[in-house]
Amino acid sequence: DGLKGRGDLFYTIVRSIVGQQISVIAAESIWNRFETMVGQVTPEHVRKFTKEEIASCGITRPKSGYILGLANDSEELLNFPYSTSTEPEVRKHLIQFKGVGPWTAEMVMIFALLLPDVYSPKDIGLVNGIKRLFPEVETMDEAEKVAERWAPYRTMACWYLWRTLDPIPVEY
Repeated sequence: DGLKGRGDLFYTIVRSIVGQQISVIAAESIWNRFETMVGQVTPEHVRKFTKEEIASCGITRPKSGYILGLANDSEELLNFPYSTSTEPEVRKHLIQFKGVGPWTAEMVMIFALLLPDVYSPKDIGLVNGIKRLFPEVETMDEAEKVAERWAPYRTMACWYLWRTLDPIPVEY
């Protein structure tokens, strides 16, 4: 048992967008409806649906537009030298796409690219996991300082922190 990546960048980005700023339980329910409707989550399959059809799964209209935009821009999204780029280069490339912010880029770097030293400072689950282990930590900034100690293995630290909150492994 450990961190496993799907190796499917598009799938991970779309799943991360669905999960933005909602509970894990809500995200899972919405994702299941979306995946049932779309079938295989590929740019080609997603492009067959309208924004309204995607939204009917419980995905907000803005997120539905982002997902369609990524499907339409998939060539630019996917044809990037991820394996030879630095973490800042990957982050910069990803966040140029509408709907992909720092948190989504971090989830992609953790779950699709398996980069070894990624910490997502605004992820409430990670902050809560750190607060559970270090009760003196009160803010996101303090949590980030704690996480700095775990470099260059912060990705694994993130995975274990999520597991302290939920025994079912987080997957994107």
